[in-house]
Amino acid sequence: MKNISIILFTFLVLISCSSEKNINNKIDSIFEEFHGNSTPGVSVAVINEDKVIYQKGFGLADLKTKVLIEPKTNFRLASITKQFTAFSILLLEQENILALQDTLTKFFPNFPEYGNKITIKNILQHTSGLLDYEDYVDKTDSIQLKDKDVLAILMNQDSTYFNPGSKHQYSNSGYAILAMLIEKLSGMSYAKFLENNIFVPLGMSNSVAYENGISEIKNRSFGYSKNDSGFVFSDQSLTSAVLGDGGIYSSTIDLIKWDKEVDSPTLLTTEKFNRVFEKGKTTNGKEFDYGFGWRLDPYENFNRLYHTGGTSGFSNIYMKIPKLDLTIVVLINISGYDAKGYAEQIADLFIKQ
Repeated sequence: MKNISIILFTFLVLISCSSEKNINNKIDSIFEEFHGNSTPGVSVAVINEDKVIYQKGFGLADLKTKVLIEPKTNFRLASITKQFTAFSILLLEQENILALQDTLTKFFPNFPEYGNKITIKNILQHTSGLLDYEDYVDKTDSIQLKDKDVLAILMNQDSTYFNPGSKHQYSNSGYAILAMLIEKLSGMSYAKFLENNIFVPLGMSNSVAYENGISEIKNRSFGYSKNDSGFVFSDQSLTSAVLGDGGIYSSTIDLIKWDKEVDSPTLLTTEKFNRVFEKGKTTNGKEFDYGFGWRLDPYENFNRLYHTGGTSGFSNIYMKIPKLDLTIVVLINISGYDAKGYAEQIADLFIKQ
């Protein structure tokens, strides 16, 4: 009887290993265009049932030095940063330093009168109506904007796109303002707050909200764009130094650590954290697929939690499908690539098997 049990266990292990190898081969084929290590590329991680079943890099982190992309390679996350900014706001709320119904003028008394109507919750869920700071950037300027410059731009305006709360409209401006709020209330820089309160506690030792001349990025990938003649270096833009809406660099190694926190919060209570996944509602009761730094639209009839991140030189996604106990991270150092599409191809392997 004991021998039969051993044989059965061994058989099941072999089946599991064979199935995982088959999945891995199929994921490899999805990223076949990057296999030659002659172009910029991609770092991919897949977690299923609390196990990292796939983690690889393809292509080059730096075309000049020919450094290969590996799981430890750090990419600019762009708007995936927003879930860390939102998490920071909830940490401050947990310490009773702020409330989500507080308005901008409570913390920025010199903010124009329209700030009286904009709550922190409005900003988290993109219902603030704040004007897009990108529209006020002088394209001939050579000095990068920072979060404080976004605040200054908005303090020189006298209106919003719509009455706060009445509409959902994505806003990078709002998350730059949240970064300034974090600095004002914590007494430390946004980057330092993230380091002290998220990255260090979670062991995300190579993640950083990058500030030129202040911090460095270990194992850095550089960003590129593609044109008819090949790939062009396009690592930074005038808005790349704005941190709250998209300034974090991280790797699949560190995002796996973040994923554990998302699944089982330790820095926030589960009750407080799970609000990030509650769909927002406008003042007229219309529901929309966004929480606090997370997109919430479904995929193939499965609930999905995710955020994309696209910026100069980078295209990314961090996506979770809870019912499948599946997490997918795709980080690409090329502008305009369909990271979401790649992640959905991976998800299909689990949905349709």
